[in-house]
Amino acid sequence: MNSTYKVDRNTVNKHPQRSDEPIWWGLFGAGGTWFAMITPITILVLGILVPMGIIDADTMSYERVSEFATSIIGALFIIGTLALPMWHAMHRLHHGMHDLKIHAGVAGKVGCYFFAGLISALSVIFIFMI
Repeated sequence: MNSTYKVDRNTVNKHPQRSDEPIWWGLFGAGGTWFAMITPITILVLGILVPMGIIDADTMSYERVSEFATSIIGALFIIGTLALPMWHAMHRLHHGMHDLKIHAGVAGKVGCYFFAGLISALSVIFIFMI
């Protein structure tokens, strides 16, 4: 039997340390999905169709937008639009620095995720102030 890979049962760690990476990868994936699927539609509607007059400007009146923003669906949409892509960007920045051989260690990780958390908290505060 010619095997190049052997597992020594005595060296397998039977009590591995828990990692916090699934949380960050989950937020990274959610932010990337949001940014890829929702953001282009938002830009199309708000940045192209309304200014060109294809969608009536009264549809985007202050009263209607304010009513949308204060509904639970609207609040979640605004928070998702602000927070999720930020988590994606900060996770990408954190791992991108590592790929560029900039090893910021725990301070870099805390800094990136603190900033994403700050933007998330500010988006929630913004919604409650409306």
